[in-house]
Amino acid sequence: MQPLPDVTRFFHPVLAARKLKDKPVRVELAGRAYALFRDAQGRPAALADACPHRMAPLSAGRVTREGQLECPYHGWRFDADGHGRSPSQPELKKCDARAFQLVERFGSLWLSARDTPLSAFPDFAPPGYEFNGAFSMLFRAPLHVTLDNFSEDEHTPFVHTRLGWDHTQTRDISYEAHNFEDRTEVRYRAPQRRSALIPLLLLRNGDVFHNHWVTRFDPVRTDYTISWTGPAGEQRPFTTRVIIFFVPETAHTTRLHTFSFGQLHDARLRPLMPLVRRIALLLSWYEIRDDARFIPLVAHTPYSLKGMRLGKYDKPLIHHRKLLERIYFAQDGASSPPAPLRLPEAANG
Repeated sequence: MQPLPDVTRFFHPVLAARKLKDKPVRVELAGRAYALFRDAQGRPAALADACPHRMAPLSAGRVTREGQLECPYHGWRFDADGHGRSPSQPELKKCDARAFQLVERFGSLWLSARDTPLSAFPDFAPPGYEFNGAFSMLFRAPLHVTLDNFSEDEHTPFVHTRLGWDHTQTRDISYEAHNFEDRTEVRYRAPQRRSALIPLLLLRNGDVFHNHWVTRFDPVRTDYTISWTGPAGEQRPFTTRVIIFFVPETAHTTRLHTFSFGQLHDARLRPLMPLVRRIALLLSWYEIRDDARFIPLVAHTPYSLKGMRLGKYDKPLIHHRKLLERIYFAQDGASSPPAPLRLPEAANG
């Protein structure tokens, strides 16, 4: 893989807000490092993690009492806008570092280029749902491999042990997938396997599991709506929405930032909502942890789909390659997408 293009024209979650306190923190996005810090008023700020003097990492420095980021090598100081000054050569010009936009929302810090309008911030909070919480998890695999894993549920009985169906029910699922110019939409319907956690979500044995998701690329994220119905089609009282942002840290690692939301359909059960919301968040963490443990085994999967015997559940994978290139990596713009880019002729058919 060639170095990833700059994707800071989009807002990406890069760090839990609670982790940025009085010391700078280094984060990576598409193979580029950034130094995050808080100014004297506690507002988050981001600079390229390289001092313009001799490229020392600013994240290894300290935040001064005045809220400036001080380089650990020669003490150059930078404010939230990147304006820099050399303490030993005050008259020296052009000491500025490149500054970025850092927005705090949903308990996370979101990084983008300075000229990215706030209107470009992804509108992902589902109306009518309560925010359960958020977490992040590192996947030791490239973006395309990680996204492939979350683009199908065929692996559910073999990688996961809680949500969805078990290996004896692989033929008892209904599935549909649709490709659009800017997204894909997928639906699964299957028996819900037995699990000790299921009753805590106000479910019963014999219920039917529904997973409907939409994947978008501005930036890369998937919105999962997970619900259950009884054997006669009656709606169970809780629905969860899980929005996962796929953030490429390097060409070989991807960090998933997950935001969980819940909705209760029976007002009489309102007193149980705090517990159900915590269980839903915990369940999402375990499900994604299962994927993170498995993903290193397939991290070497090539970008090209050539030579793979794809089945019907893999329909989104081919379209996702095209949307990654055209929307996320801006193939038609100034940036160049990662190589190789050409899809095999068989996959395009």
